[in-house]
Amino acid sequence: MLYLNGRFCRAEDAMISALDRGCLFGDGVYEVIPVYSRNPFRLDEHLARLDASLAAISLPNPHTPLQWAELVREVIRLQAYDDQSVYLHVTRGNAGERDFPFPAGVAPTVLINPSPLVTPSPEAKAKGVRAISHADFRWLRCDIKSLNLLPTVLLREAAKQQGCAECLMFRDGMLTEGAASNVFVVKQGVIACPPKNHLILPGITYDLVIELARQHGVPMEVRPVTEAEVRNADELWMTSSTREVLAIVELDGQAVGDGCVGPMARQLDQYYQDFKRTVMRAGKE
Repeated sequence: MLYLNGRFCRAEDAMISALDRGCLFGDGVYEVIPVYSRNPFRLDEHLARLDASLAAISLPNPHTPLQWAELVREVIRLQAYDDQSVYLHVTRGNAGERDFPFPAGVAPTVLINPSPLVTPSPEAKAKGVRAISHADFRWLRCDIKSLNLLPTVLLREAAKQQGCAECLMFRDGMLTEGAASNVFVVKQGVIACPPKNHLILPGITYDLVIELARQHGVPMEVRPVTEAEVRNADELWMTSSTREVLAIVELDGQAVGDGCVGPMARQLDQYYQDFKRTVMRAGKE
């Protein structure tokens, strides 16, 4: 069961107009909320990020935080599975014609679509994954969680064609992020990651990993990271709500460090899994 424009319905019964501006222009934003044991993780933070994305494209938020929370919790309740990935989707609606300027008096399209939460397999955790790299050719407002995901589609497909799990992006010799993840670098026992700005998506899991590192006294630097640092790192990881903390052991066919999952990745993943068990699943955040 999903939610679409004021009603709960089966996916096969949900219909969005072909003239919806999300379909025609990608004129909208989205958010993804991980759910553990039916408890949405950091719901307030995800809704705040959704609100920031809507504000950035001048699309009034159709719901208050309380209304969003009630809808999300009802969608969660209606599913048969406990761990979920809840997708929120808001577009500028159906103006009845294809015209670029914002239409007046048009109701937004609101979709809340859940699916089972799929996290890395034990094998991927134990062995790590491979990645490729590419120039970051996206627009300059990557902090907006926009529906315009064609660059991500192309980069993830390029990674898939080479048997890789992710594509790391560089802009002007600096690391930005993965196509659908944030990226952390380790050198001589110190973790580094790019700061939040308009060139990366402000990840909720990114925030959590930084918090866990600092909480446990692990050396952590949030600063610009060069491409050379990435290619000479002792360890690389990607983080996201579905990838959690996942080690990258090969980049562009070259081993990262010794080509195995490193001790810092194992350590931070253990902190993450402990936090998931004691906090996320207990609904304490």
